[in-house]
Amino acid sequence: MIELADVLDARERVAATARHTPLDYSHTFSAMTGADVHLKLETFQRTGSFKIRGATNRIATLSDEQQDAGVVTASAGNHAQGVALAATRIGVDSKIVMPEHAPVSKVKATRNYGAEVVLHGADYDEAAQRAHEIEREEGRVYVHAFDDPMVMAGQGTIGLEVLEDLPEVETLVVPIGGGGLISGIATAVKAKNPDARVIGVQAEGASSVADSLQKGEVVERDSVDTIADGIATRKVGERTFEVIRERVDEVVTVTDDETAVALTTLLERGKTLVEGAGAVPLAALLEGKFDYADDEVIVPCLCGGNIDLNVLTTVIMRGLVETGRYLRIRTTLKDRPGELERLVEVISDARANIHAIEHDRAGKDVAMNAAEVELDLETKGPDHADALLEALREEGYEVDVLV
Repeated sequence: MIELADVLDARERVAATARHTPLDYSHTFSAMTGADVHLKLETFQRTGSFKIRGATNRIATLSDEQQDAGVVTASAGNHAQGVALAATRIGVDSKIVMPEHAPVSKVKATRNYGAEVVLHGADYDEAAQRAHEIEREEGRVYVHAFDDPMVMAGQGTIGLEVLEDLPEVETLVVPIGGGGLISGIATAVKAKNPDARVIGVQAEGASSVADSLQKGEVVERDSVDTIADGIATRKVGERTFEVIRERVDEVVTVTDDETAVALTTLLERGKTLVEGAGAVPLAALLEGKFDYADDEVIVPCLCGGNIDLNVLTTVIMRGLVETGRYLRIRTTLKDRPGELERLVEVISDARANIHAIEHDRAGKDVAMNAAEVELDLETKGPDHADALLEALREEGYEVDVLV
């Protein structure tokens, strides 16, 4: 099990590559939660994620012979970029296996950092199987994304930075995928300040740690399903699980809808863009997934900002729906002149904005003398959406809410 000395040694190795990222006090989220909230912005890290820390520490500790052999790893994106850049900086050849559906932006970035990218498998675990095959076939050194002491120690340098910048910190909230990040942070924090809490957060659709803690052993999920692709792993690491059991105070889960709301709120109110994995700590805080005192000094670790634009579009839409600011409805009109105009007038009088409209007379479930209409509407919040629906129903429209 890694110790504080490993993290301190890692800080010396990664200092020239990894940035000491900002710790930003948030008036907005402090007011929303009643806590004293400071955001650890690993979104400003090189490669846009904390992963450069662990990758740099691991590759720096390879022997000359191992470096000459080259490295291989598997990653959904952030570890891939970290390994690619860390290897390129010291002249080590790298090959990265990424899931076939990895975000395009992360695949391109990994290639731009100098790695050869192989797309394989539906998720991280299938990509890892292929990476281990390459390890055996080509004699490369496998750089694990999380279940490696040197990788964990590198990630733990975040904990050292938080303690240096905010000695009074009481709780750190950290995302968990395979467990490397929280293992390193918990090791550093608990050694220097045993009274500080470390709370882990997983996506509900990839909750291997929560399941494993309940059963007392590592449990592998059959599949994962979450918008937080950076923490979409089927199981926690064997080594990281032991650290989590000993040094992490609590592990909670959040839904994708809760993650989407946190991401969009952070973007709109905090002017900060994160990926899904980076939003889950804030989601746990906003949704009250763990207990905390008024004015408790809390640091959500926003672990990365590498979100694909197509995914961002979907997440923003989900966040708007969840906060009552986007509504899709369906209703039926009589098929005669002026009916659509009358519907639009009701919506206009309610001060909602029509984003899109689809008018269908030919559907098999539509009566011969009728037309079915679907509308995407922009609203100002749940109360406004409810008022709009009430106004439509008072005018005699039968309305189905689709999203």
